[in-house]
Amino acid sequence: MKTRSSSSTKTSKKKKLTFDGTFSLGQVAHRAIQKHFKKSTKYQEGVLADQDPEYLHQMRVGMRRLRTAIDVFAPAIDLPVAAQRSRITKIAKRLGQVRDLDVLQLWFQHFLAITSVDEAESKQIQWVLARLSKRRQKKFAQLPKLFKSKEYRQFVATYDQWLKTPQFQAVATMPALDAVPDLLLPLLSQLFLHPGWLVATETLEGRLYPVMGISMEALDVVFATEGPALHDLRKQMKRVRYQTEFFIPFFGKPYQTQTQGFRALQELLGLFQDEAVLSEFLAGELGPAWTEQLPSLASLLQEERFRNWKKWQSVQRKYLDPKFRRTLSRRVMSPSLELNLA
Repeated sequence: MKTRSSSSTKTSKKKKLTFDGTFSLGQVAHRAIQKHFKKSTKYQEGVLADQDPEYLHQMRVGMRRLRTAIDVFAPAIDLPVAAQRSRITKIAKRLGQVRDLDVLQLWFQHFLAITSVDEAESKQIQWVLARLSKRRQKKFAQLPKLFKSKEYRQFVATYDQWLKTPQFQAVATMPALDAVPDLLLPLLSQLFLHPGWLVATETLEGRLYPVMGISMEALDVVFATEGPALHDLRKQMKRVRYQTEFFIPFFGKPYQTQTQGFRALQELLGLFQDEAVLSEFLAGELGPAWTEQLPSLASLLQEERFRNWKKWQSVQRKYLDPKFRRTLSRRVMSPSLELNLA
């Protein structure tokens, strides 16, 4: 199930931030916040035109990255109330309510395009799509109101003003190269100690390993009981990915490759979450016995989850290895003066 792919892409290529070894933490913070604030707001017209769901997706991602930027640089920046994290979260939530429905619609359409189902199952899915469309229209109608609201306009104006005359805390004067390890090490510690890594594990000779050979039926039980831990690990991995990506210019190729690994793992865990959201939605629309009404779809979901679980276990085993964890920690402790400039 690939609900995480977008439709068409009409956005510009990503521009890398460039730094040099003399930059202060405040200067790096300003550039990062400026970049993601612009991305958070530049797709507004495309969102309202509602011709391509990619605009909404990109605006939501921009809001998330802006929120991450102010989390990363919180020790260095001083933001007004209208620009703080809670305001961004409210806006991102409203965008997310529509985007989540877009993802469901795209998935059902994709399923019908690649799978042969009988007439009864096809009619059920068409009915579900009609319900989705109505729900999406209702949620989308709130977006023009959001963009016209005093709260949103104040949010935009506050960031415009802050970027012109930024306010910083004392540590903003520190050289960025000196501060980067202290920003990243606590983040990795939180990741390594997350209970999601312990899902379906066993202890052998004093070390934790994934339990191998789990059947499809047993995997259903694992997700029923421990699925929330994996979902929370996905959110933590997303934070790690976004925050480490801010500092790619300060490190060499191995670090950049690792950030790509974080992204791949986040997306893999996201597939489990997509399946859970889809199942929950269908249970709400068709009842808990929806699998009997849509047997082809239920079988596909189960098979894909089983395949993805095997991929997850190989990554899980790596992250449970203390040598791998120490290697990652050492990597973020050594930013380079020979910066990887764009």
